[in-house]
Amino acid sequence: MATVSQCFGATSAAISVSSNSRKLHLPSRRSLPGRKASFFVVRSDAGAKSAPNSRARRADQLITNAVATKADSAAASTASKPGHELLLFEALREGLEEEMARDPTVCVMGEDVGHYGGSYKVTKGLADKYGDLRVLDTPIAENSFTGMGIGAAMTGLRPIIEGMNMGFLLLAFNQISNNCGMLHYTSGGQFKIPVVIRGPGGVGRQLGAEHSQRLESYFQSIPGIQMVACSTPYNAKGLMKAAIRSDNPVILFEHVLLYNLKERIPDEEYVCSLEEAEMVRPGEHVTILTYSRMRYHVMQAAKTLVNKGYDPEVIDIRSLKPFDLHTIGNSVKKTHRVLIVEECMRTGGIGASLTAAITENFHDYLDAPIICLSSQDVPTPYAATLEEVTVVQPAQIVTAVEQLCQ
Repeated sequence: MATVSQCFGATSAAISVSSNSRKLHLPSRRSLPGRKASFFVVRSDAGAKSAPNSRARRADQLITNAVATKADSAAASTASKPGHELLLFEALREGLEEEMARDPTVCVMGEDVGHYGGSYKVTKGLADKYGDLRVLDTPIAENSFTGMGIGAAMTGLRPIIEGMNMGFLLLAFNQISNNCGMLHYTSGGQFKIPVVIRGPGGVGRQLGAEHSQRLESYFQSIPGIQMVACSTPYNAKGLMKAAIRSDNPVILFEHVLLYNLKERIPDEEYVCSLEEAEMVRPGEHVTILTYSRMRYHVMQAAKTLVNKGYDPEVIDIRSLKPFDLHTIGNSVKKTHRVLIVEECMRTGGIGASLTAAITENFHDYLDAPIICLSSQDVPTPYAATLEEVTVVQPAQIVTAVEQLCQ
């Protein structure tokens, strides 16, 4: 029914497969619906007010004590809100655990997911609670256990396949593309195979950074696969639960540098939409579209922009495929200016596809050319100083907004 594959930025791996576990209850052939469904999760969007003239302004130095943006003011009181605080990786675990408790066909497989608890402890404690057959350690062979997960999904299970690192998923690209992405079409609609791919975004000091960035583009070209990127503990849990329940392929991108981000989330159950963008900060002068870690670079730049007299509207697009053109279009019609900020590489990246979609659908509402800030088309350097040159920084965002609003 569903397969979930997880991808992380770690280098360790487990190859043990234990068998002293509770029995995994498989649905009988008679209990399966007439049209089989499978789920595969790979873990690993009126006239604008005129902005002040900014020709002489410089954005070399960001203002550290900037006034709070509209979103910041609301976030200041989160400590008093009901709910419980979780780190992002803990929110992923909570969502995963809730779905395993709700649905006995949900299982996890991958390197180190068992009693080690996962490289980033997302699956910590699940093997003890659900047994070694529902949380299965695999050998280091991504193409093999990814294919096994897809096959298990076709029989009625909802496997969660953890690839440990986004770069490792290149080893299973054939299984994801030709099997997971195509089976619904090549089987005459008999099988539905939703896919969610979890993994770190492009970070120079993390293994496989350039592959993480490039995979966003690779997977976007596969028919039938949805793509989402989480950026907060709240939407990490909500998107994980939605991906597991979906009957469509979903790829869930994570960023390793956001795993320790803390947020208060509701005690009651919730599920996020896989196809909706999130309005992070309403504004009037320019629409800034972003996702994953760049959301926080944008919000840092927004504080400086507010002090300079600008009113940016910030949207976390979350759904990388398909784009939420309803939310994005309403914002473009209001601001008439668009800035895209991403960590994906520029050539063939998400920003390029988003630029094309906006141009095709909302060209008449634009008062200025779309600007897209992306990572450089080079392997992400290991050195921190070189990485900062490669990845978009807040000062560049401020400069781009000033150019758009001239």
